[in-house]
Amino acid sequence: MWQAHCLLKDRLMASLRHRSIKASTTSGESASILDSRNLTIGFARRVAGYKRWDLLLRDPERLLRLINNAKRPLQFVFAGKAHPQDQGAKLVLQKLAKWQHDSAAGNHLAFFEDYDQEIARLLVQGVDVWMNVPRLNGGLNFSVLDGWWLEGYDGDNGFAIGDLSEVTDDQADATDAESMYRTLEEEIVPRFYERDHEDIPRRWVAMMKRSIETLVPFFNSDRMVAEYANRIYQRDSN
Repeated sequence: MWQAHCLLKDRLMASLRHRSIKASTTSGESASILDSRNLTIGFARRVAGYKRWDLLLRDPERLLRLINNAKRPLQFVFAGKAHPQDQGAKLVLQKLAKWQHDSAAGNHLAFFEDYDQEIARLLVQGVDVWMNVPRLNGGLNFSVLDGWWLEGYDGDNGFAIGDLSEVTDDQADATDAESMYRTLEEEIVPRFYERDHEDIPRRWVAMMKRSIETLVPFFNSDRMVAEYANRIYQRDSN
């Protein structure tokens, strides 16, 4: 499983490298060159203020320490689009782009605004941790305890951000950001770089297998359609 994942990750990095170099020739900016050996977190979705794209930047110095750790480096790949009329989303993208270019993030962060289905597929298959829903590809989910992840998370099949406390939006942003940084520092990064004599992260691979085992059978469209049919449509027909 680990070898297959590494091959998919190499394919992702090659594609991102090609796109980044191509984009840099027209923009005049330096290309983002990511390293396939580094722990890679993917984040791709429609850009909107309530989706809190910029939560990672709440403590930029702490994030830089994670990214630039010489022994256990971390890198991020962002991909998304903002609605032309959504000014808040545009500001989020500008903030992210400014931080990428002005900080010491170096080659540890890449952002692709004009992403497509090909990039989405490569990202889901190739990243180590997905801040969304990876399931079948063995990527480990890292998300707030909301929606499907509230039901799917069991402590061994991914990572959770925050808790179920009812607080204000500002308080939630602060506590979720702290939880996110702490989980990266104390759980995700150490576990990914914990290798055996074959350079395989055994505990990480065990979580990948657990993710597939617990999420694929239940969180899929086949189950959803069947449940709708059994619990709603058939009941109404009776």
